Parts: sequence; C-alpha cells; structure tokens
Amino acid sequence: MKFKLIASVSLLTIAFLSACGQSEKATTAVAGKTPQVNENNIRAHIEFLADDTLLGRDTGSDGYQIAANYVKSYFKQLGLTPMGEQAGFEQQVTFRKAFLEENSAKFSVINSDGEVALTFKDAFIMSGDSVATESAITAETVFVGYGVVSEDFGYNDYKDIDVDGKVVVVLTGRPDDLPSEEGAHIGSGSEKIKNAVKNGAVGFITIHTPKRDAVRTFTKTASYADAPRLNWLDKDGMPFGKSPELKAGAYISAESAAALFVGAERTLADILSDDTNNVAIKGFALKSTVEMASKSRHEEITSPNIIAAIEGSDPILKDEYVVFSAHLDHIGLSSHGDEEDKINNGALDNASGVAILLETARLLSAMPEQPKRSILFVVVTAEEKGLLGSSYFATNPTVPASQMVANVNLDMPLILYPFADIIAFGSTHSSLGPIVASAAEKINLSLSDDPMPEQALFTRSDHYSFVKAGIPSVFLMTGFKSKDPEIDGGAVFGDFLKNHYHQHSDEISLPIRYDAAASFAEVNMMIGLEIANGDKRPTWNQGDFFGKTFAQ
Repeated sequence: MKFKLIASVSLLTIAFLSACGQSEKATTAVAGKTPQVNENNIRAHIEFLADDTLLGRDTGSDGYQIAANYVKSYFKQLGLTPMGEQAGFEQQVTFRKAFLEENSAKFSVINSDGEVALTFKDAFIMSGDSVATESAITAETVFVGYGVVSEDFGYNDYKDIDVDGKVVVVLTGRPDDLPSEEGAHIGSGSEKIKNAVKNGAVGFITIHTPKRDAVRTFTKTASYADAPRLNWLDKDGMPFGKSPELKAGAYISAESAAALFVGAERTLADILSDDTNNVAIKGFALKSTVEMASKSRHEEITSPNIIAAIEGSDPILKDEYVVFSAHLDHIGLSSHGDEEDKINNGALDNASGVAILLETARLLSAMPEQPKRSILFVVVTAEEKGLLGSSYFATNPTVPASQMVANVNLDMPLILYPFADIIAFGSTHSSLGPIVASAAEKINLSLSDDPMPEQALFTRSDHYSFVKAGIPSVFLMTGFKSKDPEIDGGAVFGDFLKNHYHQHSDEISLPIRYDAAASFAEVNMMIGLEIANGDKRPTWNQGDFFGKTFAQ
C-alpha cells in the first residue's frame, strides 16, 4: 500500500511537470525564436529519475514503469508523435529471466591424474540457462586460443582443429594486434559462442586470465554469479541469440583451469605467459574430459521501450529518421554487501542521458522551422542486462530500419566538470565524424579521440545494437578536457568509475554541473540538426569493418 501511494504521488508530479513544460513550449512557439537550453529542466528530470521512489529503475520493476510513465508524459506534452506499438508510445519487450537453482552448479575435470571437482564461486561460475531448465554434459575438451575468427584480420582459431561434439576452452580477451573497436566486436563473448556453435561445439568454457584479473578480479566477477540472466523472447517464445546446441558453459579461474591442461602439449602457465606478453597463441586438443551440470528456473517479465517522433518538414526526407537513444533502466537494489543504502539511483548512469535527451526533444520540437528529416527518440530498457532493449528495437523496429539514417546515443555523460571537448565513440567509422566535429565547433567545443581505447566502449552501449543493424552510430560522452584549468577532467572521470559507477553513491548528491549538462544538450541538438538537415544521409567510410560487416 505504501508503494502504491508513493507511485500515485509520483504520477501527480508528472502531471504537474507536464503542465509546466506545456506552457514553456507554447511561449517559445509564440515568440518564434530558436529555443534555448534550460538547465533547470535537466535538473528536474535527473532529480525525478534518480529519486529513491523509483528504487533504481530495474528492468521490469514498478520503479522502471514510473520512470517510463514520466518519459511518456513529457513526450505527450511536447506534442510528439507516438511511435511505439498500437499507436502508443510503448514497445513492450518480453524477457525470460533465468535463475540458477541453488547448489545445482557442478563442474568436474577428469584427466590422467583422476577427477577434480571444482567449487562454485571459488573456482568456477555458471549462470541460469535461458533455454533449458536442466543441463548436463560430459565431453572431451579442446583449447582454441581466444576462440576468434575474422577473415578481415586473418584470424581463425578453429583452423585445422576438430571441435565437433566437444567442449571448447578459450581465454578471455583477444589478440593484442586487433584494433580496439573492431577487436571488441570480434573478441566479444557472443561472437566467440557463434564461432563455437558454427564449428560443432556442445559446450563452452572461458578461462579468467591474469591480464583480465588486472581489470576485474575473478572474486569480484563471482560475487555476481547468483544474479538472474535476461534474454528477450522472439515471436516464437525463444530467447534471442541463445544457441540450444551449447548444452553447458562455465567461467573458470586460471588456477582451476590448469587441470584441463594436464598431459597436454603445453601447460596453461606457458599459455598465460604468452597472453600477458602478447605472444601469438594457437589451439590444440586437450587430454581432459569435463562434466558440467546445472538446473535453472524461468520467469517472464515485460518492460517497455518508449518511442516518439518529431515529423520532418521536407516532403521526401521526412520519411528518414535521425535516432536519439538513451537507456532508462539502472541496476535496481543491491543484493550483496552490507551497505545501509541499497538503492542504486543511477543519477549519471543514465538519468543524465535521458534528461539530456528529453531537453533535446523539447528544443527540437520548439524550433521555429522543423528539421527536414524526422527525429526519432528511443528510450530503451534493459541496457544494463546486455543492451537488450535496444537489441529488441533494432531487430523489431517500429519504423523500417532502412529509413533510420543515423543513431546518436547518450549514456552516462559525466557532467561533473565544465568539459571543453566531447568524445564520439564510433565517429571514425562513418561520415558522422565530421558532422559531430562541425556541430561541436559551433559552440566552441572540440572533438577528441577515444582516451580509453582499452575499454572498447564502442561496443558497450546501445548504439552498438544500431551498428549491428547497419546504421551509422556514435556514442557521445564528455571529454577529458576542462574549461577550468584547476580541474582535471580525466581524473574526475577516473574517480567516478572507481568510486561511483554502479554503486549507490551515483546519486544527485554528486557535484553535478547543470551548466555542463546544458552544454551537452546544446551540442546534442546541434548534431541532430546537422544530420537532419544534411543533403545526404550519413554513410559508412569506404572499406570500414563495421560497414562491411553489417550495412544492409
């Protein structure tokens, strides 16, 4: 009852904010002037979306739905066109939530020394299986290096190796000489699993390497092992992207993985040394067998994407869409640790991105002359679960994919300092690069190169779903340069990632600079206008890897 009362108060708040916004838009329209960014609008959006009432906006939760209602209400009062399902703003996504049954995960290695039973969480982890409620396998193992295949870069870790009916064993990561963004795609878990299935494997084991441990320890990874896994369901009720051919899988520590290499032509210690020193690694058959088993239970939940549009003014180009995206979900309540505050509010991840998208929508809807192309706003769910909401939309778009000319994604703009530059991950792959640079220059901002190529952020937010649909895309973030010489933007960014990212301290008590948020909204609007009014739609650069791989 208490939560229902709070929800009702929240909806009343939405109605109040909607009425205020309606008045503001009308005033702008009457004046006939180019609208100006209002940092107080952004503040109001962030304070609402990051409030404790929403309990961290977890996918499928009541708190997420309250946030979705807020976004819908704002789109309505701006007069945007609903572009979801059934003439509404929502696109409902159905997910299967897979829970690993307690004490059901089993993993044993049988080699010439005998049988070694590993301990869950201490030595290996498994996740709930979204395909089957019971999984069990006994099979021989084969080491296939990193498990990567790329004709473009001359890699095939499966060449001359028979894995049919066997369990493949791979290292985390990828060859060091692959470019950061292309390598992030080629070396992603989903691509590695596709390669394994294509070559006939029935199981998949990943070894946690010392190189990976320097970024995130096995113990830290294992602390999340009990979390349920989500997949969206296709029209046949099957979890999208999952391969029933793989009967079992596990993630194993380097110390425990040594048992897999007993009697093999190389020791795991030598292989891990090569990985650390970036020496080329080749696969080979192992002389061990593994037994893996688990039990899972399934639940179904729904959670909506929110979609709206501003119709373009050009009679021909209005059938093309510039897409702005931002994820509305966060990670909800903490399920581990002893902190008194369990609510992960996600003020910067990603209430700030949604707030800036909403202000961008207000600015563009109030323009005295509408852009030539239409503008599509896609606010997605389940980004934190693996880019699932955007994946669903990109696979089941409410406008034809061929008519979406570009995507500009907003995720965690770090508005904690007066930034002097922006980063547009993906800008080097298409003609969006010069467009972003031109828009930034008009408001005295520069476009900087990726300062964290090792993070491969190009494949870690929702724009990646649009890239895989063949749509040129960029992911906008604040750069490391600061207008204030006393502030080191890179240090502020690093501090946030270390001390606040995906923690309950990511809340409105942070020293958020709403003037910086206003600057980010302004450059975001300028980029949208440049694309929407351009004579030509954005194109992939000649010979670009992502263009060749995904463009329609």
